[in-house]
Amino acid sequence: MPTIKGYMHDRRIQSRMLCADLVNIQWKEPSGKVRCAVANLEDISLSGACLQLDQPIPLKTILRISYPKGQLVGFVRYCVYRDIGYFMGVQFQEGSTWSRRHFKPQHLFDPRRLMVRPIARASKPSFHLELPPQ
Repeated sequence: MPTIKGYMHDRRIQSRMLCADLVNIQWKEPSGKVRCAVANLEDISLSGACLQLDQPIPLKTILRISYPKGQLVGFVRYCVYRDIGYFMGVQFQEGSTWSRRHFKPQHLFDPRRLMVRPIARASKPSFHLELPPQ
């Protein structure tokens, strides 16, 4: 997977929704031991999510992201340390798709709303201003 100074290229087809919410995650270690943790959900799309947590999880590890009305299942695509913790990209498995109807994180924002729209070309003024002679 290509990286630039430890950061992943954005390779998702669907747009990401920025968010902030705590979710429970569960995965199995190579030894077979089941592990659980609380992670901060950083962003989400139909096919994946980015989580921040205090510990790394190995690539390709299958994990479950639990939320009040269900769960999403995926595998770890990347896990990098960035200043305040480990950021982990999760690709959802086929049949496990995020829907705002089933799970709406507490703080959800579509960054496309920040896109600058072109200003409509101004028409000629509808008034005429005359200055007094000097």
